[in-house]
Amino acid sequence: MATRRPPGRSRPRRFLRSAVATLALLLCVAAAAAALWITHRDSTRSAVGSPSPRPSSAAWFPPGPGSARALLNSLTVGRDEHWESYARNAFGPGWAGRGGEPVQSDGCTARDAVLRRDLHEVRMADRDRCMVLSGRLDDPYTGTPLPYNRFKASDLEIDHVVPLGDAWRSGAWDWPADRRERLANDIDNLVVVQKQANRDKGSKSPDRWRPPRHEYWCEYARRWVGVKARYGLHVTPPERDALGEMLDSCPAQ
Repeated sequence: MATRRPPGRSRPRRFLRSAVATLALLLCVAAAAAALWITHRDSTRSAVGSPSPRPSSAAWFPPGPGSARALLNSLTVGRDEHWESYARNAFGPGWAGRGGEPVQSDGCTARDAVLRRDLHEVRMADRDRCMVLSGRLDDPYTGTPLPYNRFKASDLEIDHVVPLGDAWRSGAWDWPADRRERLANDIDNLVVVQKQANRDKGSKSPDRWRPPRHEYWCEYARRWVGVKARYGLHVTPPERDALGEMLDSCPAQ
């Protein structure tokens, strides 16, 4: 004779299975919500708390002709001041080789970095990764090919495109010392050139001196404008007009 199951005996099992399924569903929902929250948090940190680093100078400097003209138009036009109080040491130590020169993030000086960048056929020292022993320059100001040897007298010098004297007169006289030192060692404002051309230029602005090589006018003006815009330096009316003429020499885009 068959035994009948008492009524209600299966309810606990059905309830248990239902509870387990509900718990599993809740856990899945919680895990998905947590994943979404983490993604939102990380994307917010990336966008707000940890901005992407500025691209390297080489990627965007000097500005293109169109950008340079727009920057030129945005620069403050003013009058040069404090001519009489300029002193080179207000911009920190130079590169006399006696030590104390500021170094870049790679441990080398700005002089080292610019020589590596501008010279061709560069030969580096075996035991000093910063030291350039020799190379060759195609002078941008005159077009003259010039050799370089660290241990011989050279016809090369490193020029500040925007001279420190001009920077002083156009606003740097009012800067803190560390900002002036940054400008003096900003490799975007430094170019290896023929010694005589550098000395002919001195601290003159483009309305008083331009590179003898006409083909370099475009890049020279782009660099000048880029540096002045970066550091918030003003231009005089004649300087602004001269820079506009030099930008007119840029090839059509």
